[in-house]
Amino acid sequence: MECALSAIDSVADLRSGAATPATLAAQALDRIEEVDATGYELNSVLAIAPKNSDSTFDANSPLAGLPILIKDNIEALGLPGTAGSTALLDHPVIADSALVQRLRAAGANIIGATNLSEWANIRSSSSTSGWSAVGGLTANPWIHHHSAGGSSSGSGAAVAAGLVSLAVGTETDGSIICPASLNGCVGIKPTVGSVPTQGIVPISANQDSPGPMARSVKDAALLLEIMSATTGLVDATADTRTLRIGVVRSWLTGHTATDALFDAALSQISKTGATLVEIKLKAPDENTGNDEYEVILHELFDDMGQYLTVRADTTLKSLGDVVAYNLSHKDSEMKHFGQELFDKSLTLGGRNSAYQGKRARNLEWAKNTLAKGLADVDVLIGATYSPAWVSTLGKGDDYGDNSWITMAPAITGAPIGTVPMGIVEGLPVGLGVVARSGDEIRLISALAQIERALDLGVLQPTFKK
Repeated sequence: MECALSAIDSVADLRSGAATPATLAAQALDRIEEVDATGYELNSVLAIAPKNSDSTFDANSPLAGLPILIKDNIEALGLPGTAGSTALLDHPVIADSALVQRLRAAGANIIGATNLSEWANIRSSSSTSGWSAVGGLTANPWIHHHSAGGSSSGSGAAVAAGLVSLAVGTETDGSIICPASLNGCVGIKPTVGSVPTQGIVPISANQDSPGPMARSVKDAALLLEIMSATTGLVDATADTRTLRIGVVRSWLTGHTATDALFDAALSQISKTGATLVEIKLKAPDENTGNDEYEVILHELFDDMGQYLTVRADTTLKSLGDVVAYNLSHKDSEMKHFGQELFDKSLTLGGRNSAYQGKRARNLEWAKNTLAKGLADVDVLIGATYSPAWVSTLGKGDDYGDNSWITMAPAITGAPIGTVPMGIVEGLPVGLGVVARSGDEIRLISALAQIERALDLGVLQPTFKK
């Protein structure tokens, strides 16, 4: 049993009285039980929220009581908000995050929290995407032993599996785009700063952003309107303006079948009347990648400490305290991988002079890259990831082939989205779209036009064990 209706159609039913928030929530919880917990054992949902009555929701609100899921690094009353770490289990959420306040005011029925890569995949370079000490390992709804991607693993898997029509993920660099691509759904990371991050477990203030995950661009646009307190995004999905689309061939994956599917997609897109322009962008060198990683770790040192001083009591007030906690709870926290990235963050320190130099170099490269790419086009496109790899707990992720499409947008804070491109080796792969900062209208217009051109409909996972 899956969620058959789109979010848009379900909201229409809620407003007309053809459905109630309680019945839709009960159906979603039944799906979570049948698919997630006991049947296929998708393990995408980490916790279920206390039940709400129908009277809690206004049928005239934008979501009218629609059930949704949020990633477990987002604070919401009644949910753990642990970022997958047992270190935060003893520090319960005492207030809704700014984003959750916005969602609830719009009529969202937040029925649960999704599993994620613990600490959003920033603890260790050997971490396994989709695993957390609190939630265990999330599976891929297409082939069980393959990865659901990270770090918004549970949100991507739950939406793709039809447990709910909408979920919220977060991304620093790739954490929405990767699971959306690997599970076969739509994911959008909006411009950094357009969605509030107060009350969300942080990594990097310059790169973190929550974003929507859905089974169609229109549904994702609906959720993003609420998350960003803007209008016009749903209307943008019907936009038929002729777009100039920059094709970035250095944003291919290197995986033969995935890249061949991208070429086939270009043929379909060209039939819509869009102008396709080849854009040559030079791939980043190793130093650029190292700068980004270290910039994130510098920011983590400061931002995690600031977060914990608000969230937790004096027993957990810094990243160093989290490191000490993990060392004293090795059996639960470190049975599969260590915390060398946390250790490196402690060594690097916060936003010091070394950080300033790395950030300046990183930002100059990324801004120049996107300025060159977007100089004469509306959006840029490329492939995202090759098919999902096999999950190997204790051995890290075998990312195999993936493009660097997320990197420059991550550093500059520009928006990026992905739509399903098709199936390769029995698993979905995605096509990515990058737009200028603040230009979500054009991003969503392009995503919707590409979605129509590819005409794949909603992908139906195979649930192979």
